[in-house]
This record gives sequence, C-alpha cells and structure tokens, in this order.
Amino acid sequence: MDAPVIRLHEEDGVVIARRALPEGTPVAPNVVARARIPAGHKVAVRGHAPGQEIRRYGQIIGFATQPIAPGEWVHTQNCAMGDFARDYAWGVDARPTEPVAVPEHFMGIRRADGRVATRNYIGIITSVNCSAHVADLIARSFTRNPFTDGPDPLAEFGAVDGVVALTHKTGCGMTEGEPLRVLRRVLAGFARHPNFSHVIAIGLGCEVNQLGGLLEEQRLAGRLRTLNIQESGGTRRTVEAGISFVKEVLGEANAVRREPVPASALKVALQCGGSDGYSGITANPALGAASDLVVRHGGTVILSESPETYGAEHLLTRRAVSPEVGQKLVDVMHWWEAYTEREGAEMNANPSPGNKAGGLTTILEKSLGAMAKAGTTNLVDVVRYAEPVTAPGFVFMDTPGYDPVGATGQVAGGANLMCFTTGRGSVFGCKPAPSLKLATNTAMFRHMEEDMDINCGTVLDGGESVLECGERIFRHMLATASGAPTKSEALGFGDAEFAPWVLGATM
Repeated sequence: MDAPVIRLHEEDGVVIARRALPEGTPVAPNVVARARIPAGHKVAVRGHAPGQEIRRYGQIIGFATQPIAPGEWVHTQNCAMGDFARDYAWGVDARPTEPVAVPEHFMGIRRADGRVATRNYIGIITSVNCSAHVADLIARSFTRNPFTDGPDPLAEFGAVDGVVALTHKTGCGMTEGEPLRVLRRVLAGFARHPNFSHVIAIGLGCEVNQLGGLLEEQRLAGRLRTLNIQESGGTRRTVEAGISFVKEVLGEANAVRREPVPASALKVALQCGGSDGYSGITANPALGAASDLVVRHGGTVILSESPETYGAEHLLTRRAVSPEVGQKLVDVMHWWEAYTEREGAEMNANPSPGNKAGGLTTILEKSLGAMAKAGTTNLVDVVRYAEPVTAPGFVFMDTPGYDPVGATGQVAGGANLMCFTTGRGSVFGCKPAPSLKLATNTAMFRHMEEDMDINCGTVLDGGESVLECGERIFRHMLATASGAPTKSEALGFGDAEFAPWVLGATM
C-alpha cells in the first residue's frame, strides 16, 4: 500500500497527506496523526515552538503561532506569515540551456509576417464597455451554441475557428496616463495576435479610450477595421456593418493551411487556479518539466501572477541571466508590497478559501508550488503587464494573481497556447489562445473530466514520474498547437474571460 504521506525535502518539518488520514495514522517514525488530517494538508513530523519557521520544499512557508506537537495538523490555526531575509544570489544557478538533439514540430499556421498561429479566429475588440453589446451581437451571428444541435454558421469555413467578441468593463470613467496605456497595450496585443486573421474594433464615440488615440499610440493603422456606434447611426447600423465586415473577410481567413513548424514557435502561458496541496507536487512540477522541453526546443514560457510568486522570488533571481533581470523581478515584488499596503490589503490575502480548503496555508507556500510551473531554465527577462514577449526562454510577466486578468496579459504579450493547472477544478478558456487544463489529482480529474484535459494525479498515484508526466504534457501541447480542440474550447469558453487589468480610480 502507498505511504500515507509525502515528504518533499529532508529539512521539512511537515509532510503532506496523500489522502485523508484518520487519527492515529503513522506519519513518521514514532509519530502518528493526533487528529484527522484532510487530503493534501500538512501534518507536523517534529515539534515547533511559537515563532519557529515551518518548512515545506525545504523553504520557509510560515511561522508557528503556537506550540505545534509532532502529529498535529498544520494549517491556518497555527501557521502564519512572517518576515524573513531572502538571499537573491543573482544568477548563481544560471546555466546554459542544452538544446534537444532532435527538434519536434507541430502543424501551425504561418502568417504573412512569419509569426506562427495555433488557431485562426476573427476578432472583435471594444474600446469601451459601452460598445460591448454591439460586439456581442456581431459575434453571436457567427457562433453555434455548444449545448444544442443547431446549425453552425461557419460550417462552410472549416479553417476558421470562430468569431470572438472581447468585451470589458472599462474604457471610460478612467484617467489618462498609466491606466489608459495599460488598456491600450492589452487591446493592441490582441489586435496583433497571430491567432487572429482579421480584427475589427468597435467604439461608442465619446469615451476616454478613443479609437483614434488607440490607433495612433499603438501604431495600429491598417492593422484593424474600426466602427463607431455614434458615427454609424446607432446599434442596428453598426451591427450590420460589423456582420458585413466579417462576411467580407471569411473567405480570406479560410484560405490558411496548416504546415509543419518547429516547436520553437511555441509561446506558452503558464497559469494556475484553484490550487490545492497537491499542486506543487504533481501538476506544477510536471508542467515545469514540459516548460523545460519547450525552452530546450527554442520556445518561450511565460510565468506570471506576481502575488503568487511573492516569497519565492529569491529562487528565481538565482536563475536570472543578469543582475539587472533579477533586480527587475525584485522591483516588481516591492511594488506589490507598496500597492497592497496603500490599498489596506496584505500579500497573504491571496490564498482563496478554496486554496485553504485544499491545504495551502500562506502565500509563501502557494508561491513555492506555483513557481514550479516554470521549470529549471534561466530567467531571461521580466516584462510589464501585456508587454510583447520577444525573448525566447523563460520570461516573467508582472500580473495580478486573478486568473482572467493574468491570462489576458499573457495572451496580449503573444502567448499562442496556455497551460492551466488546477486542484480544485477551475473552468477556464482564453481565446484566441487554446487552454489546456491540468488536474493535480485523479479524484478531481474523474469528477470533472469534461473540463480537464490532462490528469497529473498519476504522479501522486505512482503511475508515472514528474518527468514522464512532463513529457506527456509536452505532447499534448504539440497536438493542441496543431489544432486538436481542448476541453474548454469544446464547451465554448474563452470570450467572457477577457479581463484587462484595471488600474487607477474609476471616475
């Protein structure tokens, strides 16, 4: 029978319950559980005095708030955040990345400018919330309900994956400066995304985020068609004009053909949501192994969610290719410290109720597991939210931890594929980039199999190693980039999840 607990590092004072443990279960030599331990949660294997550091992965995840005896359940009732010194050790673990001996390929779509797409959508972006309904009406004319047997409006255009309306809740009632620049950077990133063959922008006419200003600031003239509701004569006329535009370009969009392209064209967004105590043991390190394969092929992986890297950034600075790159990451964390203090919040507010129910106690613990998604290769760059990601290799993008906002920034930065790990069962898509869902445990995978693409619970069950699971994930990446639909695509996810980061005051 499998051991009831998992020990991750010899320095750890806790072990992880492989399944729910009844009181009295042996968890270490001469140590038994003093109470029922939920699956994925921590149990102490040695005593901790108040104020003493508690370690998992060999790293500090918190400090004891009261005496903890061997065998006790370790969670929010007796473990909390605390300050500790971080040794950034710039670049001491940076090593040359060994390329693969035999490069892999996938069936991608090569655009006229040489960039590679994994999907072929027509996009509708909106300058302001006031044009959202019009954009939805246009897209709805070309969308089949996945839960009915109704006709497919795009049945004659098999190479077109869909018409996507990307709507949001801002664009006016906002200040110019950084809030407006960030929104425009997001919209421009989607307008330029290789997974869109054509894009139309819909505005109202009187908003702060004027379409003319967007085109000029982001140099989008000639890249996308624009429609203004007030100039067009209202809702009906704008919808008719938008539908006419889509019909006009459908033939051209449908003319693309997939061809073999090197795996170096992969630009993979790394996300996690609804994490649990197994995330840092199964899905995240397995995705990290797949990320290493992407980088070894010359591709790019993008880690984000700055608040969910907080407390683990000193492990990434050790892999930075230069002190300057490492310092950029540290500066990001200092900004978040100041931001949360200014807003009357704290970094440790990040673990959600679901995270805690799944066994994660502090943001330090969550961050240490989350960063495993990025594998072991060098940190080559740190970019702002929604900035274009141009460097191949492992790149960090500054984003909030809220999944839709973080993912929106990564796709705006050019990600043409997303891998999303989850332990609690997040349902998510992010058009125009296909999203693979990786389950951390077999029970949840089986319970939500219509939403989950890959079961990484096999690592916990003993069916395969982390490296073997990572190889399997990489194969799924290639198949998905070649056109194989993901579970979230089959269910129609991806339009409503577009969520630019809203900064500044709403006026």
